Amino acid sequence: MDNSICQVYEDEIQSLEEEIKLLAEKYEDSQQESTFFSDEEILMSIKSFQRESEGHESLSDLITQLESLETDLSFLKKFTGIQFTSHFKEIVEKTTNRTVRKHRLSGNCYSLSFQLEFQLLEMQNKENVSAVVTDLGIIMESGEDSDMSKFVSSTEEHGNLLRFFRSLSSYAEWYEHRRCTFLHFK
Repeated sequence: MDNSICQVYEDEIQSLEEEIKLLAEKYEDSQQESTFFSDEEILMSIKSFQRESEGHESLSDLITQLESLETDLSFLKKFTGIQFTSHFKEIVEKTTNRTVRKHRLSGNCYSLSFQLEFQLLEMQNKENVSAVVTDLGIIMESGEDSDMSKFVSSTEEHGNLLRFFRSLSSYAEWYEHRRCTFLHFK
């Protein structure tokens, strides 16, 4: 091969390595930012929001609140890459202090699509409501990636939706980076 062609390829490889390094740093920064809030702080914010929203009765307040929620949803789609395309919910069982709801969600995270089906058991005592995910089933187009299949199986066993969405977001983001890199070399 001609030295000039080799140099062009080496320059391109160097450029891609620098881009990967920058993306890795950017990813680490975003991961650190997302861990600033504990689960308790998030729950307190949700409860505070629910108390505030109970007093809103006028149409203009509801429209303002809807616009704010749409803005928040748009931000979350950009931040996590997760976009839900459909949601189905039905009540399976309801008693005075216990409710079982069946949920079906589908969506995509970057270029990976997913479907979830689970039951949410909600139990209420005097002051608290606790919720437990049961019968979790996940369908993903993971292709031939055995690590992703193992992860999905483990998540189904433990019923940990938060872990699933956090991991899916990270995995799908890097999956997209790899896909774009490989397309670049084709």
